[in-house]
Amino acid sequence: MEKEKNAAVPFTDYQKFAILILAITMFTVVLDFMVMSPLGDILMKSLNIKPAHFGLAVSAYAFSAGISGLLTAGFADRYDRKKLLLFFYSGFIIGTILCGLADSYPLLVGARIITGLFGGVIGSISMAIVADLFDLQHRGRVMGFMQMGFGASQVLGIPIGLFLANKWGWHAPFLWVAAMAITVAILISFKIKPLTKHLGIQQDHSAIKHLLNTLGKKDYRIGFTATGLLSIGGFMMMPFASAFAINNLHVTQKQLPILFMVAGISSLIIMPLIGKLSDKTDKFRIFVIASVWTAIMVVIYTNLPVTPLVVVVALNVLMMAGILGRMVPSSALITAVPVLQDRGAFMSINSSLQQIAGGIAAAVAGMIVVQKTKFGPLEHYNTVGYIIVCISAISVFLLSRVSKLIKSKTKEDARKKAQPAVALEV
Repeated sequence: MEKEKNAAVPFTDYQKFAILILAITMFTVVLDFMVMSPLGDILMKSLNIKPAHFGLAVSAYAFSAGISGLLTAGFADRYDRKKLLLFFYSGFIIGTILCGLADSYPLLVGARIITGLFGGVIGSISMAIVADLFDLQHRGRVMGFMQMGFGASQVLGIPIGLFLANKWGWHAPFLWVAAMAITVAILISFKIKPLTKHLGIQQDHSAIKHLLNTLGKKDYRIGFTATGLLSIGGFMMMPFASAFAINNLHVTQKQLPILFMVAGISSLIIMPLIGKLSDKTDKFRIFVIASVWTAIMVVIYTNLPVTPLVVVVALNVLMMAGILGRMVPSSALITAVPVLQDRGAFMSINSSLQQIAGGIAAAVAGMIVVQKTKFGPLEHYNTVGYIIVCISAISVFLLSRVSKLIKSKTKEDARKKAQPAVALEV
């Protein structure tokens, strides 16, 4: 019976298209964020800014996206999800175009803030749509494909972004992302069906009341806390990954794209496999195994001395497998926490917490990691690794509570569905 229950059910043609279009949507949003990293050196030289200023331009997106998620959470379940997605995606496109047209540092920061205000909400709306279209038993596969945007952005974002920037200037990558996004917006407008089922059962008539009610539910707060900790653990290593590879492991600037591309390609392969596996077995069990594996690889990687490129690439892939192995099942579990009428608000708050937690993680890591000379090795990067291990342990505990909550809710729903049938038999 258990095998039959967890057997992979083929998706309809419309569901396949929805997965594809949402995955591409997420790809453009993630790419817009990821493309800033390889442009760092070019932007600092072109705009005559210091690394601290560049860091502000990057964090401006994250913090504005976090604020946007909180501000829009109360409205997230009051509109057709398709219209909501188009509205924010259109704002994201405008912000990205403004990034491509900016000719000064203040204008670039302003454009990044606008892009973050709109782009930061798109992930939560997409997750709400996924939860509306797919049941929990098949959501792992969908999440695996949806989050391939992260890997694809590493594979395409760094080399294509650098190529366009070197050929036509740093504005070109932003205009390229905007052009892709416009095409995607047209497809969403004409091909995605309205999603309004949640409107019929909406009970909160005030946006503020809806936001407060969503924040006030204990079960939801457990999910929010788990998301925040997972995001802190996931983002702490990222800002200094390139600097650590170059200054500590002695990976050259020319070899760096190879490192990112291989890691990105591996994620494109790993994510769908993890998604299918998490649908066939217990999602929390997959998360625990991946968390233990991640902790081991993070400790090994952050303590590496000068290392040959082949070994660095291999360890990066193994570490990425653990990180992605946590990301897919945890995302699937978190989407099952809210009820239908709260789903949009929950996802918006959740997305907001991810963005803010990422900004905090980067700031904390910046206070821990030290580089005494311009070309010297990074110090205390392994301390960041140990902190991630501790945070991962707490995340496992919190997600165990989320898993138990979902199982309890699933049993209760099954019992309620069975009641009418029992009554008829009597």
